[in-house]
Amino acid sequence: MTVTTGADAPVVVTPSGTVRGGTHPDGGVVEFLGLRFARAERFGAPEPEPAWTGTREARTPGPQCPQLASRMDAIAGPSNADELGQDEDCLRLSVRAPDDLAPGERLPVMVWIHGGAYVIGGVDLAWYDTTRLVREGRVVTVSVGYRLGVLGWLRMPGVSPGNLGLADLTVALRWVRDHIGAFGGDPGAVTLVGESAGAHAIACLMSAPSLRDLFHRVILQSGQLGLGLGTARTAARVAGYVRDALDGADPRTVGIDDLLDAQRRTMIRHAGPGGINSAPAFTPVAGVEPLVGVAAADPWVAAAHSGHPMIIGTTADEANTFVRIAPGLRRLARRAPTLVDLGSRVATHRVFTAPARELAVRAAAAGTTVSTYRFTWSAPDSGLGACHAIELPFLFGGRAAWQDAPMLAGASWDDDIEPLGRALRAWWCRFAQEAASASR
Repeated sequence: MTVTTGADAPVVVTPSGTVRGGTHPDGGVVEFLGLRFARAERFGAPEPEPAWTGTREARTPGPQCPQLASRMDAIAGPSNADELGQDEDCLRLSVRAPDDLAPGERLPVMVWIHGGAYVIGGVDLAWYDTTRLVREGRVVTVSVGYRLGVLGWLRMPGVSPGNLGLADLTVALRWVRDHIGAFGGDPGAVTLVGESAGAHAIACLMSAPSLRDLFHRVILQSGQLGLGLGTARTAARVAGYVRDALDGADPRTVGIDDLLDAQRRTMIRHAGPGGINSAPAFTPVAGVEPLVGVAAADPWVAAAHSGHPMIIGTTADEANTFVRIAPGLRRLARRAPTLVDLGSRVATHRVFTAPARELAVRAAAAGTTVSTYRFTWSAPDSGLGACHAIELPFLFGGRAAWQDAPMLAGASWDDDIEPLGRALRAWWCRFAQEAASASR
């Protein structure tokens, strides 16, 4: 790391300019928060952030992409989302590294891509604080943001080309390639880690041959791979719903609140009567950059042949999360619990478990090193089993951020979460360390 230190303000000279960060409150880790890696006009392609003079401050978390209210508090507990705020200028990332890097030391890099069904989430949510990974695994982490919902995934001719969220992630990974060495990271040992939509996005990136050299290993946690990709037909239908909801207003210039309301109305209409259509309205679309040549009918063939060593897995009861947060399903569960339980198990298998296994088998058959897992731990009083997102408190290990999560009800942080969490973090970090060994 090219770094000088003030009182508690590490300064790094990057290829684009100088940034001043801070020291994590828990010690042992320096962090550079809210770094802008690109700018984009609404529905425009992301443009890499140009070089600057002087020193930029990087001690304030970046804002979230504008989004509708999340129901995930019912699973994960309270978050700091309100403190972060929302802004269309959201193409930010945060970097953390050990505070005792030796001159010339190069550590493996773990890039975190958050989930949230492509419509919610943020880089600097306290849930996703990577400090424990940095301290215990001696890695450099980068948490990256991308545009969500209608802003990131609308495909509407003359307005938006579609797949802008993937374009954002591509520019972020190029930033990592060009800048992470200044923070002590090894650009030749980059492991992508994503959960839910983050894992789905990684599979998309793996499917694009031109992007494969930007990263070297992948960890796919609970990707909704069974939902596949959007098609030209579904994208056109969603665009029509957005137009109807805006009632003639131009999506490029309408106020953000009106645009989000159009997103909400589109999602309800897309879900159909009773909300039974589980396919997301706003999602990557097959055949659109960078997914040109990828067929929606069998979307993960190219990903299976990307050659990236892989950890891939799911939780035992993924769909229980969606039963809890969907009002209609909660009501049905009270009237017909056996039916809803059966549906949850079927959805878990079809959307998560089976397609993850299929991708793993295909990748292994193609000669790729693959490890699989199934996360089965559940809290005694949650009623949620090993639901979607249950592994995240174990991965990040932030007690203050996670201890009030309903999905952990009745569990002991010290006796349950901490021991298994240390083991999980050690596995993930060893996997990233192997990328560093392979790059030497």
